Amino acid sequence: MDYSKLLMTLPWASQARLGAQLGCVVLMALLAGCGNDDFSDLNRYISEVKLRPKEPIKPLPEVKLIEPFMFKPESLRDPFKALEQPEQAQGVDVSAGSGIKPDTNRRKEELENFPLDGLRMVGTVNMKSGLWGLVKASDGTVYRVKVGNYMGKNYGKIIRIVSDKIELMEIVSDKPGTWREQPTSITLTE
Repeated sequence: MDYSKLLMTLPWASQARLGAQLGCVVLMALLAGCGNDDFSDLNRYISEVKLRPKEPIKPLPEVKLIEPFMFKPESLRDPFKALEQPEQAQGVDVSAGSGIKPDTNRRKEELENFPLDGLRMVGTVNMKSGLWGLVKASDGTVYRVKVGNYMGKNYGKIIRIVSDKIELMEIVSDKPGTWREQPTSITLTE
Protein backbone atom coordinates (compact mmCIF):
# COMPACT_ATOMS: atom_id res chain seq x y z
CA MET A 1 0.00 0.00 0.00
CA ASP A 2 1.30 3.36 -0.98
CA TYR A 3 1.03 5.66 2.05
CA SER A 4 2.05 8.75 0.15
CA LYS A 5 -1.11 8.55 -1.99
CA LEU A 6 -3.19 8.01 1.11
CA LEU A 7 -1.66 11.07 2.75
CA MET A 8 -2.40 13.11 -0.36
CA THR A 9 -6.11 12.26 -0.19
CA LEU A 10 -6.52 13.29 3.47
CA PRO A 11 -7.35 16.87 4.35
CA TRP A 12 -4.43 19.06 5.50
CA ALA A 13 -5.25 18.78 9.22
CA SER A 14 -5.35 15.01 9.07
CA GLN A 15 -2.02 14.94 7.30
CA ALA A 16 -0.41 17.09 10.00
CA ARG A 17 -1.87 14.93 12.79
CA LEU A 18 -0.73 11.77 11.07
CA GLY A 19 2.75 13.29 10.57
CA ALA A 20 2.94 14.15 14.26
CA GLN A 21 1.81 10.66 15.26
CA LEU A 22 4.30 9.09 12.89
CA GLY A 23 7.06 11.31 14.34
CA CYS A 24 6.13 10.20 17.89
CA VAL A 25 6.30 6.54 16.87
CA VAL A 26 9.77 7.03 15.33
CA LEU A 27 10.97 8.92 18.43
CA MET A 28 9.70 6.17 20.76
CA ALA A 29 11.48 3.55 18.67
CA LEU A 30 14.74 5.51 18.92
CA LEU A 31 14.37 5.93 22.68
CA ALA A 32 13.63 2.25 23.16
CA GLY A 33 16.88 1.43 21.37
CA CYS A 34 18.81 3.51 23.94
CA GLY A 35 17.54 1.50 26.89
CA ASN A 36 20.11 -1.00 28.10
CA ASP A 37 20.05 -2.78 31.44
CA ASP A 38 23.72 -3.71 31.20
CA PHE A 39 25.51 -1.81 34.02
CA SER A 40 28.34 -4.31 34.28
CA ASP A 41 31.09 -1.79 33.45
CA LEU A 42 29.78 0.66 36.06
CA ASN A 43 29.47 -2.07 38.69
CA ARG A 44 33.01 -3.27 37.90
CA TYR A 45 34.42 0.28 38.36
CA ILE A 46 32.61 0.73 41.70
CA SER A 47 33.97 -2.56 42.99
CA GLU A 48 37.52 -1.57 41.90
CA VAL A 49 37.23 1.72 43.79
CA LYS A 50 35.96 -0.07 46.91
CA LEU A 51 38.91 -2.51 46.79
CA ARG A 52 41.55 0.26 46.78
CA PRO A 53 43.47 0.56 50.05
CA LYS A 54 42.28 3.35 52.30
CA GLU A 55 44.75 6.21 52.83
CA PRO A 56 45.18 7.45 56.35
CA ILE A 57 43.55 10.77 57.10
CA LYS A 58 46.07 13.53 57.68
CA PRO A 59 45.96 14.93 61.21
CA LEU A 60 44.70 18.44 61.73
CA PRO A 61 47.42 21.09 61.98
CA GLU A 62 48.48 21.97 65.47
CA VAL A 63 46.77 25.08 66.77
CA LYS A 64 49.33 27.66 67.81
CA LEU A 65 48.44 29.52 70.93
CA ILE A 66 48.77 33.26 70.62
CA GLU A 67 49.86 35.05 73.70
CA PRO A 68 47.29 37.70 74.63
CA PHE A 69 48.40 41.32 74.43
CA MET A 70 47.02 43.92 76.77
CA PHE A 71 46.93 47.34 75.13
CA LYS A 72 47.56 50.16 77.60
CA PRO A 73 47.19 53.48 75.78
CA GLU A 74 47.75 55.74 78.79
CA SER A 75 51.41 56.44 77.98
CA LEU A 76 51.05 56.58 74.18
CA ARG A 77 50.17 59.42 71.85
CA ASP A 78 46.64 59.50 70.39
CA PRO A 79 47.01 58.20 66.79
CA PHE A 80 44.01 60.24 65.61
CA LYS A 81 45.51 63.61 66.55
CA ALA A 82 47.95 65.45 64.30
CA LEU A 83 51.62 65.18 65.13
CA GLU A 84 52.78 68.05 67.28
CA GLN A 85 55.32 70.49 65.92
CA PRO A 86 58.84 70.42 67.37
CA GLU A 87 58.92 71.12 71.07
CA GLN A 88 61.09 74.23 70.69
CA ALA A 89 58.21 76.06 68.99
CA GLN A 90 55.87 75.18 71.87
CA GLY A 91 58.21 76.45 74.57
CA VAL A 92 59.30 72.99 75.79
CA ASP A 93 62.98 72.62 76.61
CA VAL A 94 64.43 70.44 73.84
CA SER A 95 67.59 69.78 75.81
CA ALA A 96 65.65 68.03 78.59
CA GLY A 97 66.17 64.28 78.76
CA SER A 98 69.02 62.26 77.39
CA GLY A 99 69.79 60.44 74.18
CA ILE A 100 68.79 61.62 70.72
CA LYS A 101 67.79 65.28 70.41
CA PRO A 102 67.77 67.84 67.60
CA ASP A 103 70.52 70.43 67.36
CA THR A 104 68.66 73.66 68.12
CA ASN A 105 71.79 75.82 68.11
CA ARG A 106 72.44 75.47 64.38
CA ARG A 107 71.08 77.93 61.85
CA LYS A 108 67.92 76.60 60.10
CA GLU A 109 68.15 75.98 56.37
CA GLU A 110 65.56 77.20 53.85
CA LEU A 111 64.02 73.78 53.17
CA GLU A 112 63.23 73.35 56.88
CA ASN A 113 60.43 75.89 56.44
CA PHE A 114 58.46 73.38 54.34
CA PRO A 115 56.83 70.14 55.50
CA LEU A 116 58.45 67.09 53.91
CA ASP A 117 55.28 66.19 51.99
CA GLY A 118 55.47 69.64 50.34
CA LEU A 119 58.88 68.87 48.85
CA ARG A 120 59.51 66.85 45.67
CA MET A 121 62.70 65.51 44.20
CA VAL A 122 62.99 66.59 40.56
CA GLY A 123 66.47 65.39 39.64
CA THR A 124 70.17 65.17 40.44
CA VAL A 125 73.31 66.99 39.39
CA ASN A 126 76.71 65.27 39.39
CA MET A 127 79.40 67.77 40.34
CA LYS A 128 83.06 67.41 41.34
CA SER A 129 82.17 67.22 45.02
CA GLY A 130 79.59 64.46 44.42
CA LEU A 131 75.94 63.95 43.61
CA TRP A 132 73.59 66.81 44.48
CA GLY A 133 69.81 66.48 44.64
CA LEU A 134 67.35 68.93 43.10
CA VAL A 135 64.30 69.53 45.29
CA LYS A 136 61.25 71.57 44.33
CA ALA A 137 59.41 73.26 47.21
CA SER A 138 55.67 73.92 47.34
CA ASP A 139 56.31 77.57 46.38
CA GLY A 140 57.81 76.41 43.04
CA THR A 141 61.46 77.15 43.86
CA VAL A 142 64.04 74.47 43.00
CA TYR A 143 66.82 73.99 45.59
CA ARG A 144 70.12 72.14 45.28
CA VAL A 145 70.91 69.90 48.30
CA LYS A 146 73.79 67.65 49.31
CA VAL A 147 74.45 65.06 52.02
CA GLY A 148 74.42 66.82 55.39
CA ASN A 149 71.76 69.41 54.48
CA TYR A 150 68.49 69.57 56.42
CA MET A 151 64.93 69.66 55.08
CA GLY A 152 61.40 69.27 56.43
CA LYS A 153 59.88 70.29 59.75
CA ASN A 154 61.23 67.30 61.75
CA TYR A 155 64.95 68.11 61.63
CA GLY A 156 65.44 65.82 58.61
CA LYS A 157 69.13 65.43 57.78
CA ILE A 158 70.06 64.14 54.32
CA ILE A 159 72.15 60.98 54.74
CA ARG A 160 72.27 59.68 51.15
CA ILE A 161 71.48 60.87 47.63
CA VAL A 162 71.04 58.43 44.75
CA SER A 163 69.74 59.01 41.23
CA ASP A 164 66.10 58.34 42.11
CA LYS A 165 65.72 59.26 45.80
CA ILE A 166 66.99 61.29 48.72
CA GLU A 167 67.20 59.46 52.06
CA LEU A 168 66.82 61.39 55.31
CA MET A 169 66.98 60.71 59.02
CA GLU A 170 64.35 62.74 60.89
CA ILE A 171 64.27 63.36 64.62
CA VAL A 172 60.66 63.21 65.83
CA SER A 173 59.19 63.65 69.27
CA ASP A 174 57.52 60.67 70.97
CA LYS A 175 56.45 62.68 74.00
CA PRO A 176 57.82 65.82 75.65
CA GLY A 177 61.56 65.46 76.22
CA THR A 178 62.00 62.13 74.35
CA TRP A 179 63.04 61.88 70.73
CA ARG A 180 63.65 59.11 68.23
CA GLU A 181 65.20 58.82 64.80
CA GLN A 182 62.95 57.94 61.89
CA PRO A 183 64.30 57.13 58.41
CA THR A 184 62.35 58.52 55.48
CA SER A 185 62.94 59.45 51.85
CA ILE A 186 61.58 61.44 48.98
CA THR A 187 61.63 59.89 45.52
CA LEU A 188 62.08 61.28 42.04
CA THR A 189 58.72 62.44 40.64
CA GLU A 190 59.45 64.20 37.35
